[in-house]
Amino acid sequence: MKENIIKWLLILIGAAFLGIMLLLPLAAVLVYSLRQGFEVFFLAVTDDYTVKALKLTLFTTVISVAVNTLFGVFAAWGISKFQFRGKQALTTLIDIPFSISPIIAGLVFILVFGRIGWAYPLLEAWDIKIVFAVPGIVLATIFVTFPFVARELIPLMQAQGSDEEEAAALMGAKGLRIFRKVTFPHIKWGLLYGIILCTARALGEFGAVSVVSGHLRGKTNTLPLHVEILFNEFKLTAAFAVSSILVLIAVLILILRNIVEYRVKREER
Repeated sequence: MKENIIKWLLILIGAAFLGIMLLLPLAAVLVYSLRQGFEVFFLAVTDDYTVKALKLTLFTTVISVAVNTLFGVFAAWGISKFQFRGKQALTTLIDIPFSISPIIAGLVFILVFGRIGWAYPLLEAWDIKIVFAVPGIVLATIFVTFPFVARELIPLMQAQGSDEEEAAALMGAKGLRIFRKVTFPHIKWGLLYGIILCTARALGEFGAVSVVSGHLRGKTNTLPLHVEILFNEFKLTAAFAVSSILVLIAVLILILRNIVEYRVKREER
């Protein structure tokens, strides 16, 4: 009896905390965005600057996720399947974006590619613009999100071991075929889970992108930056309306993540 009371008390505390800290704010965003009617909401989310910000956000996310997926698979495969000097150092370097503030990450790109950076003369000679342009936004997003896929795959592939790959190699299979036929079936759900986390982080990135974007409206503003501009201009309804787009995308990503978790658990049974 006592254990049941403690169990339900913990469940209620957890549910109350999630309701106050997560569900209530998200519901407030949706309610506030519609408080002046659907017409005002529709005008805000179809505004030209909003559409351009959404397109840039999606473009940046697609590029970042693609690059980080490729890097994550290669890094996890190398770290988990091979022995080499400096492996621990490489693993530590992968974790750096987790411990560095996104603002500092943005400043790093300013110091490298900005007017005061050592790479600026070379970029200027080739008429390449990184900072205050789309390439800088993409690079900053890649930097803050690249651990997600690798960190999801490394422990999974280490637990898997390399016996099956070695057996396939002894039977004459080549590297790519071994990965497709032996390695990939074991990591496919972990890989998809890492991609989902990476996508969610890229869509909502603000700090690093804010530093390198220059806040050029209609050119280098992602959706989170556009929300900030609307809020600073006291266009609160429009700001919450645009925020609701990110909220709905987050909900869809959460549903997809739960589907992946369900499939993983079902396969483990």
